[in-house]
Parts: sequence; structure tokens; C-alpha cells
Amino acid sequence: MTNTETVNHFSWTIGGPQGTGVDSSAILFVRACALAGLYCYGKREYESTIKGGHSYTNVRVSETFINSHVDPIHLFTAYEKTAPLVHAPAITPGGALIYDPKVTDPAQLGLQNGVSAIAIPYDELLNELAAELNQPLAKVMIMKNTLAVGASLAMVKFDPQYVEAALKGIFTDRKAALVPMNMRAVEKGYEAIEKLGVAANFPYRLEARPDNPERLVMSGTSAVALGKVKAGCKFQTYYPITPASDESVYLESIAAEFGMNVVQCEDEIASACMAVGAALTGVRAATSTSCPGFGLMAEGIGWASMNEVPVVIVDYQRGTPATGLPTRHEQADLLFTAFISHGTPQRIVVAPGTMAEYFEDAFNAFNYAEQYQMPVLMLTDKCLANNTMTIHPFDESKLVINRGKLVSDEELARLSQQPEYQGVFKRYAFSEDGVSPRSFVGQEHGIHWNAGDEHSEIGHIWEDPENRIKMMQKRQKKLETALKGIPQDKQFKLYGPENAECTVVVWGSTLGPLLDALPILNSDGLSVNVLQLRLMVPFPVDGVSQILNRAKIKVGFEMNNTGQLAKLIRMETGIAMDHMILKYTGRPVSETEAVAAVRDVMKQQVKEVVLHYGY
Repeated sequence: MTNTETVNHFSWTIGGPQGTGVDSSAILFVRACALAGLYCYGKREYESTIKGGHSYTNVRVSETFINSHVDPIHLFTAYEKTAPLVHAPAITPGGALIYDPKVTDPAQLGLQNGVSAIAIPYDELLNELAAELNQPLAKVMIMKNTLAVGASLAMVKFDPQYVEAALKGIFTDRKAALVPMNMRAVEKGYEAIEKLGVAANFPYRLEARPDNPERLVMSGTSAVALGKVKAGCKFQTYYPITPASDESVYLESIAAEFGMNVVQCEDEIASACMAVGAALTGVRAATSTSCPGFGLMAEGIGWASMNEVPVVIVDYQRGTPATGLPTRHEQADLLFTAFISHGTPQRIVVAPGTMAEYFEDAFNAFNYAEQYQMPVLMLTDKCLANNTMTIHPFDESKLVINRGKLVSDEELARLSQQPEYQGVFKRYAFSEDGVSPRSFVGQEHGIHWNAGDEHSEIGHIWEDPENRIKMMQKRQKKLETALKGIPQDKQFKLYGPENAECTVVVWGSTLGPLLDALPILNSDGLSVNVLQLRLMVPFPVDGVSQILNRAKIKVGFEMNNTGQLAKLIRMETGIAMDHMILKYTGRPVSETEAVAAVRDVMKQQVKEVVLHYGY
């Protein structure tokens, strides 16, 4: 043990070619730490070349809840030649590099002074492992990454019992026989570090906190999927696209258990239209996609809006335009989503910023869609979608399914006996709040028409000017009704001192690093708070204006190159941001960057800060 040992505040990165187990290594590391009562945030990056491209995962570990990664790397672990070339300069003094001496020369890496280079003879250890397990070397080679995890955890003196428990959680049922083999690979890593005697002087240690509260290991796509299941979604469509596919693939794995149909369609146009068709029959239906796929859904969204169809569409934003950076992160679909489709289709747009909000908004989206009878578009992003973190169990105590104005079979039967009922139901009846009673396709006595053209109260195409005005006003009225009905804490939230000098405005995954940066900035004596926008359409003009009018300095913080939320705020409220902090490299914002950028704005009055950090 060193005199300056840091306990339970640690940043570890593992890198290698895509398809060699980098991601599974990180999952094992995170699960082990979670079982030991520690909090983790795992940032996953991979190239669009998919197989063989450089990939890495950074895992930040803390004793307290964390929402983001940090830039300094304390320990970098590699088992091939490319990853050290990319990441070695980011290892902080006092940190260490674990490398394969067969392919890496640390003298060529530009390591900072004070960084230890630790050679692990992977081939030699794997040969020993193959002999011990009486297995062919080729079969044992795939456990090189597991051996690397063992070496890494040995460096921080981590109790290996939690690694074994994590392996038992990963390899279950017929795969349970793999646990002893993988655990032996972990032990080989521990033994290699012990033999070198390097852990004693490594200034970082992970110590179990078994009394900490229960937590979940969660990715954003899984959080959205679970929210949909909880909401009673029974029909999900998709066309494979990164990073959205993970959600549908996960739903496919649990669909039978929850009576859900998950359909892979021929394209995104079909995905949107099939979900709309399912919603017309009365089931809760959804589809998920990413930027280019979302663009193909524009016409279907307009049709759903005209026909007041409650359907949920999730867009996992990624690098744009066109195919852009298909496996990287960006927040550049906000304005497209806010104005998608022809004319002025009514839709609700939500943009959750945490894993818990991913779950909660996925649940609430179905309620909003059915209460206000319009498409609900949920803007997520690749950062939280693909990242893995430990979170507290979701709070389900306040989740109540609300299906809105449904007309029952009994009510339809009663209406059918009225003299004015002429075999059809006024599905689009004018009402004070704009929302009409809704019957399903196939419901007896609930016959009506659905068309893309303007229509009458029963759905017949009708271009009468006065009817057009009333129908447009009816549909628009529903947005006013939605704004009154959606709770304020689901619209926006202010973090930090209410009357701070500076208000930083964020949305989506930029919330996480700002939440972690806020106490650091406040402890510096900077008067800062953070305003998170969660409901984008309809826009909460009054509440947001009140908060921004109190701030002397207003800062927009977004991951796109034009400040899309800042433009939306100015359009809706007339209030302009004084400064902008932008990042559009495809890499998510870290706590480190957030702290430095806000300091630059506050202390040096920098008008626009463009962030560059990260590979």
C-alpha cells in the first residue's frame, strides 16, 4: 500500500479490435464492481467498420453515484498492438499500462513520466491455461480478454470473489460450465501481476462496499425496452440500424414472456406504417430507429398525426448527416424531430437525459400518445443507448397506465341505438380539449374512416373550408391540452441553486456530465445551475422563460454544431443564449470537459467553446 493511495475513484480502459471481447470484458468488470457495491459508468466506443475496427470501453468506478466518464486514464489494458498506440498518452502520471510485449514496445508510445508499463506474456499464460484445462489452445485463446480483466483487477487489489459471482451471472444454464474455465483465466491474470509484484505500488485500489444499496447494471436501449414492456406495449417493429437495434433484439429475447410481437420489417417506412396500423387496432405499438431510418418515417408520422393515431417512435440519435458517423454520438435531430413531416403535424417530443428517464419516458410515451391521440417521438442518443452504468432500481410506484378517451363496447352499443347514429362513429368528434373518444378498428359499432386527406368527424374526405379550419384547430388544441396535462417535472428540471448567476441549458445525455460537474463548479465559488429540457414539443414556454430571465449568464451546452436547442428556445421564448459550448466530434462529453468549458465561459467570457477531447 502506498502513502497516497486513492480508494474507489478509478478510471480503467480496455481496448482492442472489435469482435475480440472488449465489450464483454467491460461488462464483466462493471458487473464485478457492481456486486462489490461500487458505482460504474462505462463509455463504449467502436468504429463503423464493425468487425476488426478499433474499439474500447472506459469504465469509471466510484463509491458514489456517477453520471459520466472522466478523461484521465489510471489503468489501460491492451492485448494487441493498436489500442496502446491510440490511448497510451492519456494515461495519467501514477497510472499504468498493461501490454503484450510480443506486439508492443512501450518506448514507442509517448507515455507520460510516472506511468508504469507492465508486460503480460499472454501467449505463455494461455498455453499454460490450455494445458491446465486440457483444452485446445484455439479454444482457450478467446479468453485472452478475460485474463486481461483478471490482471487489471489484480492491480487494484480487487477481491476476486466478486469476479466469480459476476461470471456466474453472465454464464447461466447450459453455459454455466464455462464459469470455472473463465475464472481460471481470471486467476492467471491475478497470478501474473502477483508474480511481477507491481500492484503494491500502484496508487489506486477498489474496495468492496457490500452495505451499499442494491443497483442495476443498465444500458439505455435496455432501459427503453423495459419501459415499453412495463407500459404494456404489445407490438414493436424495427429495421436493423445502429445503435437502435439493440433495443429490439433485447425485446425479441423477452417477447414471449410478455406476450409481445417484435417484427423485423423490410425497411423503416414499413416499420412506421406497421406500428401505426397496429395502434389503430387498439394495441400499444412502437418502433425504434436511428437518424437515417427516422427520416424515412416522416410521411408515416404525418399520416398518424392526421388520423390521431397513438404510436410511439424512438429515435436513437447518432452522427449525421446522411450515414455520418454511424457508430458515434451526436444530438442533431432535435429540430428535424420538432418539425418532421409536411405542414404542421401534431406530435409530442420528449428527450430523456438519464437511464431512469429512458425507462420512465418510454412508459409515459404510451400514456401521452393515448391521452392526446398523436404520435409521441422519443429522442434518445447513442451515448446513453450503448453505454453501461450502475443505477438504482427504477421507481415504478407512480407508474399508472392511462389509455385516454376510449369508447367501450357498451357505449358504442348504446350510441348505435340513437336516432342520429347512421352506422358510423364520430371518431374525430369536435371537443373542448381537442381530444375525441376513440374506437378501434374492428370494434363493433365503431366504424369510421382513416385517410391522409382532411376529413369530417367520421373520417370521410371533406375539403370544406370551415371544416378544415375546425379540424386544424381541433388537432392543434390537443397540444395545449398536453402541455397542461404533462407534469412540470417531466417538462424541465432545474439543478443547483435557484438564483445562480449562470444557467447552463442542456438536454439528453449532456445532462450527465453537467450533473457531475455542478458540485465541482459550485465548490470553486462559481454560481452555476443546470436547466434540463425534457419536453421539446409542446414547448414549456412560461416555465423555461422564468428560469432563464433570472440568469445573468445563459449558456447553451449541446452535442451538435449549430446549437439546436438554443435555436428552439429563442424561437419559442425570444431568449438568446449568451454563450455556447458545443461538441460534434462524435465522442460524448466528459465531466472533465464540462468543468473546464464552463470555467472558460465564466472566467474568460469565451463566446463559443468547441470541445475536441476523445478518440
